[in-house]
Amino acid sequence: MARILVVDDEMGIRELLSEILRDEGHDVTLAENAAAARAARAAQRPDLVLLDIWMPDTDGITLLKEWASAGQLTMPVIMMSGHGTIDSAVEATRIGALDFLEKPIALARLLAAVKRALARSGSPEQRPPAPSLAGLGRGSLLRDLRRKIEQMATRSRIIVLRCGPSSFGELAARTLAAPGRRWMELAAISGPMSQEQLDAARGGVIHTGELAHLSRMQQKNLAFALDRLDRLDARLVACSAHAPAELQAAGWEESLLARLFEIVLPLPALSELRDEVVDLAEEVLRHLVEAGDVPSRRLADSARPLLRQYGWPGGYAELVSALRSAALAALDDEIDAGALRALLRTTGTPALPGLDQPLREAREAFERMYFEHHMEREGGNMTRLAERSGLERTHLYRKLKQLGLPVGRRSEHHD
Repeated sequence: MARILVVDDEMGIRELLSEILRDEGHDVTLAENAAAARAARAAQRPDLVLLDIWMPDTDGITLLKEWASAGQLTMPVIMMSGHGTIDSAVEATRIGALDFLEKPIALARLLAAVKRALARSGSPEQRPPAPSLAGLGRGSLLRDLRRKIEQMATRSRIIVLRCGPSSFGELAARTLAAPGRRWMELAAISGPMSQEQLDAARGGVIHTGELAHLSRMQQKNLAFALDRLDRLDARLVACSAHAPAELQAAGWEESLLARLFEIVLPLPALSELRDEVVDLAEEVLRHLVEAGDVPSRRLADSARPLLRQYGWPGGYAELVSALRSAALAALDDEIDAGALRALLRTTGTPALPGLDQPLREAREAFERMYFEHHMEREGGNMTRLAERSGLERTHLYRKLKQLGLPVGRRSEHHD
C-alpha cells in the first residue's frame, strides 16, 4: 500500500481518482489547491503525487519547480491536465515530473502510470543519464555540433544557444554534463538563490532554459550565478529564440545581456536533421525505456522513413511526445509508422529537400526521400517498389544501397 497525494481543484476528479486508487489498496490524501498540497506533503511525505497543472492559487508547474528548488522533490510526481500541451509536458518532465496524463484519464493509463511510478525511486540520482549529443556520433551535423559546443566550452564558461522554444537546446547543453558532473536547472528556482543552492552546481552545468521565460527574480539569480562561475568551476548554458534587443525591451538589464551574449551558437531545426533524426529518436526512446517511463519498445523499420520525411513543426518536443505516446500505446515490442502517423500532424506530402544545396546533393536527397516514401507505402516489398519506380530489381537494389537505405523487409520472401 502506498501513500498517494491527489492535487486537483475539481472535486469530481479528486473523488473519482480517490475511489479508483483506494480500490487498488492505496492510502489517498486529497488537496484542492497548492496550499493544501504543500501542507499535505509536509505532513505525510507521500510516496507519489498526482498533480493538476491548472489550479486557482498556484499552477502545478510552479509548485513542481518550488519542490525541486527546495530539495523536496523526493517522490515521483505525475502531472495531470485537461488542456495539456507538448511544451507543458516537456517542461514538467525537465523539472522532474515522471509522467504526464491528459484528462479525461483512461483507467488503464492511470493504473499503469501509478504502477510504474511506485516501482521506481523518485530520486533523480537513480535515473539514467539524460540524452545528450554525446550519444549521437554517426551523423555529421550533430557530431560537428557536439564538437563546436565542447570546443567553445574550453574558452568560455558561458554559451548561448540560439534556438526555438521546442528545440533540442537542453539535449545540446547536456553535452557538457559528463557522467558524474552536476546539473542545475536555474528555471526551477523561483525564489532568491542561496549560496548553498549554487554550490550544488560546483564543477557542473547550470542550464537556464529559454531566457524569455525567466522572471525578474530568476534574472537576478542568473546574474548571481554568473559572478561565481569561475569560483565554482561551472559552465552556464542559456537558450533563447530572442535577440538581446528583444530581451532588453522586455525588461532585461543591458549589462547582463552583454555578458550573456558574448558567445552564441545557432542550433539547427529538427527539420534540418533528416539524415540524423532516426538516430536522435532511437536515443530518446532508449532513455525513456531505461528511465522506466515507457515499456521496452523499439522503432520498426517502417517508422524510419516517416521520421525522416516529417517536417517536425513542433520540434524536438513533438518528437519526444510522439515517441512517449506511441511507446505507451504499443501492444507489441515495435513502434511502427502507423502508430506515429496517427500522432503527427502529417499533410500527406513530404517536404522537398533544401533548394540551396548543390544539384548533386539535392538530387540525392530527393531520391532518398522518394524511395523512403514508396518503401513505406509498399511495406518494404521490393517487387512492388520496383514496379512503382520503373527500375529493374538489380538496379533498384544497387540504388538503395548507394543511398544508404535498407533493402527489403525482414519478413519478405523474395520470389
